[in-house]
Amino acid sequence: MAADQHRTGFLDGAPPSEAAQQMFDDDVADVGYVMNLTRLWAHVPEAHRRWTELTVLAAELAGLDLRRKGVVVTAMAATLGDAYCSLAWGNRLAEVAGEEVAGAVLSGAPLEDPAEHALAAWARAVVRDPNRTTADDVQALRDAGLEERQVVGLTLYVALRQAFSTVNDALGAAPDAELLRAAPPVVREAVGYGRPAAG
Repeated sequence: MAADQHRTGFLDGAPPSEAAQQMFDDDVADVGYVMNLTRLWAHVPEAHRRWTELTVLAAELAGLDLRRKGVVVTAMAATLGDAYCSLAWGNRLAEVAGEEVAGAVLSGAPLEDPAEHALAAWARAVVRDPNRTTADDVQALRDAGLEERQVVGLTLYVALRQAFSTVNDALGAAPDAELLRAAPPVVREAVGYGRPAAG
């Protein structure tokens, strides 16, 4: 098993391992290429596996389907200034909810769906300053149909996604050129922050 020769951000390629190779194979099967962030996390496959498991659990606790995950992660990433996840999840959101919704989430504009608007607002509030959230913010989530357990799950999901983005950004993982090429104009034009795409 050969070592990964691709430098990712500020790191050299990961040493060879079955777990790292499985991550690469999963990417190829899923998106057709090995993502830059996967090459970064291939240095610590067990940490990535555990983060994934906890993130899946948090999404389940919050009752998030793919569309609502897209709203939450895109709002989080845009607020954080993370171009990588903004492109990746902005593209997904455009596919499942339409380009207008994706553009609105990326720009911070109001969303027509009250529940989705509340989810995006909460994600932004948690990222901006978790010490400034209020009981009224949480009540808005209740009004959107979330129970207490779901609010905890949602908050955990936002925090875990923010941690993931922070590791990627701090270690210099550039968004994949493929993500930029696949982005609809509304997504591409909105993401003028963060690290530029590779290539």
